[in-house]
Order: sequence, then C-alpha cells, then structure tokens
Amino acid sequence: MAPGNGSFVTEFILMGLTDLPYLQLPLFCLFLVMYVVTVLGNLCLVTLIGLNSHLHTPMYFFLFNLSFIDLCYSSVFTPKMLTHFTSKKNIISYRGCMTQLYFLCFFAISEAYVLTSMAYDRYVAICNPLLYNVVMSPKVCSILMLGSYLVSFLDTMAHTGCMLRLTFCDANTINHYLCDILPLLQLSCTSTYVNELVVFIVEGINVIVPTVTIFVSYGFILSSILRISSTEGRSKAFSTCSSHIVAVSLFFGSGAFTYLKPSSAGSLDEGKISSVFYTNVVPLMNPFIYSLRNKDIKLAVRKTLSKRHF
Repeated sequence: MAPGNGSFVTEFILMGLTDLPYLQLPLFCLFLVMYVVTVLGNLCLVTLIGLNSHLHTPMYFFLFNLSFIDLCYSSVFTPKMLTHFTSKKNIISYRGCMTQLYFLCFFAISEAYVLTSMAYDRYVAICNPLLYNVVMSPKVCSILMLGSYLVSFLDTMAHTGCMLRLTFCDANTINHYLCDILPLLQLSCTSTYVNELVVFIVEGINVIVPTVTIFVSYGFILSSILRISSTEGRSKAFSTCSSHIVAVSLFFGSGAFTYLKPSSAGSLDEGKISSVFYTNVVPLMNPFIYSLRNKDIKLAVRKTLSKRHF
C-alpha cells in the first residue's frame, strides 16, 4: 500500500484462536454449528416479532433490534474466522481489516446501549406499570434506538479514525481471529498513545454509563419487587428480569475484561479467549435466553406455524 494511504502494509495475517493442527477441525465444526444456530435463532426472532402484531410492544421492539444486531454482529467476523480453520494462512487485506474493525465496534457498542434501553424498559414496566404505555411510547422507543445507533456511530468513527492515522511498517501478524483494536495497536510502528487514550475513555464510557444505568434501574426494580406481597407476583417479576441480567452480565463482563486493562502480549492471549464470549457466545445465547421461557414468543411460533400450515 502506498505511503499516502497511511500504511506500508497491504494485508494482515490473522493468527486465529490456536495454531495447533489437531484442534482446527473440531474448532471449525464447533464454530460453524454455533454460527448456524446464531443466524437461525436471531433470524427467527426478527421474523416472529415482525409478523406477529401482539409482539409489537416496546419490549419486543428492543428485542427485535437486539436480534438484528446480533445477526449482523456475528456475520462480521465468523465467516472469515471459519476460513482460518481450513487454510494454512488466514489473510485479510488492510481495507478489509479496517472495515471489519468498523462494523465490529459499531455493532458491539450498539448492543451495549440496546441492553441498557431494555433495562430502562423493565424498570418502567415494573416500577410504573400504570404509566408504561405513556412513558414507553413509540416515539420514546424510537429516540432510544436512534440514540443508541448515533452514539455507536460516533464512537466507532473515533476508533476507526484513530486507527487509520497509524502506520504499519513490517509486522502484519495479528494475534487474534479478527481485526480488533488492541492487537492492531501492537503492530503499529508509530506512537499509539492517542489510540490507547481514546480506547480507555470511549470504552470506559461505554461500559460505565450503561452499567451504572442498568444497576440503578435494577436497584429500583428490586425495591419494587420486595414490596410485592404475593410470592407468585415476585416470582413473575424476577422471571421477567432474569434473562436480561444474564445477557448483560455475560456481555459487559467479557467486554470490560478485554478492553479496560493495559495491552500486553499476555493480556492479548487472555483477551482473545474472553472475546469469544461477547463475539460468539452472547449472540448465540440471546435468542434462547429471551424465548425459551417466553409465553408470547411460544404463542407467536404456534400462530406462525398454524398460518403456514393453513
């Protein structure tokens, strides 16, 4: 690549999860199954919510967006990841790497704020049920989603813009299975101080702000649940929130472990493993977390299948 484009490297080599030959085929089969289930699960949720009018509520509006994000998110890197298990060298072009980095950041940050919006939705539903339809109006839901995508776009532009200013001279082997921020910073032959500062500030905000919002929301939710006299009412309220708590813990926990610490060779190897959770496991689990014990989703499945049969 010409120096004018900000890099002497024309392509990168992705090391992948492991270089052990006997693990390549088992890992290929594992992640292929995970990807197929992820795509089918999230696609089914998107289709069900879109086709069934009784699911056109704020909670399922956010779930629709979450499933759409997970569907796109997993498709950004998984196909390329699978090719690594079947080839000796997993090569990605400089532009392809920057594009992958952009969409990886965009969908990851979007998911963080959608999960935050869902926590607020649960807070209103449990703490102010009589005002739920007023507070969570279609306009408010749309503003929350547009705000999530806007914040994600601005943060992603900051990450990608800072990465494009770096120069990559000779080293082009990325210690990861995707083009992530921290492994790329290790390869730069120019100062990465600004990039690391941006990562710490932006990712700190994107972890702290949603986490604090979610904790505060669930603080009020817990207080309201404890005031419910009937055991059945408490159980139902806890059941409504449990799936969201699991998804939030897995996503934010693995994300914070990966990004909110200084980069080093050892931390990159640990981050590579932890990133499997928020890049592969979370998009896979979300459809099951939000549908297995959900009566509305089961009803939508029966309705859709009965219409199809008819």
